[in-house]
Amino acid sequence: MPSLRQFFLQHQAQTTQFPLALEIVHGKGIYLYDKYGKAYIDLIAGISVSSLGHCHPKIVEAVQQQSEQFMHTLVYGEFVLAPQAALAKLLSDNLPNQLDCVYYVNSGSEATEGAMKLAKRYTGRSEFIASRNAYHGSTQGSASLMSDTFFTQAYRPLLPDIRFIDFNNERDLDRISEKTAAVIVETVQAECGVQIPKGDYLKKLKERCEEVGALLILDEIQVGFGRTGTLFAFEQYGIVPDILLLAKAMGGGMPIGAFVANKAIMEVLSYNPLLGHITTFGGHPVCCAAALANLKVLLEEDYIEMVKDKEQQFLKRLKHPRIKAVRSSGLIMAVELDSFEHTKRVIDTCIENGLITDWFLFNDKCLRIAPPLIINEEQIETACAIILEAIDTL
Repeated sequence: MPSLRQFFLQHQAQTTQFPLALEIVHGKGIYLYDKYGKAYIDLIAGISVSSLGHCHPKIVEAVQQQSEQFMHTLVYGEFVLAPQAALAKLLSDNLPNQLDCVYYVNSGSEATEGAMKLAKRYTGRSEFIASRNAYHGSTQGSASLMSDTFFTQAYRPLLPDIRFIDFNNERDLDRISEKTAAVIVETVQAECGVQIPKGDYLKKLKERCEEVGALLILDEIQVGFGRTGTLFAFEQYGIVPDILLLAKAMGGGMPIGAFVANKAIMEVLSYNPLLGHITTFGGHPVCCAAALANLKVLLEEDYIEMVKDKEQQFLKRLKHPRIKAVRSSGLIMAVELDSFEHTKRVIDTCIENGLITDWFLFNDKCLRIAPPLIINEEQIETACAIILEAIDTL
């Protein structure tokens, strides 16, 4: 009888020729468990997804209750469904007044795609400006915003009218012009190994967009929902985007994303033509119920308030002669080593010793640390000890 591992390798599409192939059978809190009962500290939370850990009881309860009432009904946007409406209201209540209209999608990539269409439709322009070394998704529109050609060269031609600027370089802001529909940036750049905005960079970026009538799209797909120490990272930088992109941690482990804008902007998707953007499963009631429960826990508990303290606990312990730098914004961190070869050896050793970490798409010399926000001091100490022990083997 073939094993599940054989089914996985023979019949499931792979994205690398060397998948980890861990056979995970259970998750609880910050831990994942394989078929042998071995526990792994999940230090990446499914790439910043499981911010409340695995199988949080309130999220599980919300999923169970909603799945017993109804699941899929009709293409998003036609029926009044309680999970969708309640989540949109709670999100709007916790965002600036300008961001009062939510369009649900299935993923971060689709949030990017929808926002790009919205910006084109609203401004009547076609040019987009993105940052070098940024990542906004892997579908063709979002991949067009990727400056690094390593992941895109095989799929060209991509979208035209894409221009690139350097994040934190104020001199590049002059490239934003009356031709620009929107500038899209990550509030905190993740896949280049965690780069935060310097000084008033985001304010000056927003001012330049206003000068020329371009929209500012902030991508918080990876850093939203508390990861940087506030519910949304842009709150720390004194600006409000025209469009906000959300996904990953939004659903507490269930697949959901959104782009959020002012209702006056969003309504252009409803006419000339109508059905300006549609999605069959966006805003799925079970996913919205999970996202609503997830958001309520984040607002009611103190996990977000404790992020900065937990960040410091990591920074205090992650000291080693082989560590070149540690960059962080709350609980998303990049631990820089000498080379990808060293990073890969550390990742493999950590997995052997019961800890899951990873590297970054555009900075493979760095270990990714993005644990569930529920991680405690004792678990942080254990995780750091495993990492340092792995580095000692280099």
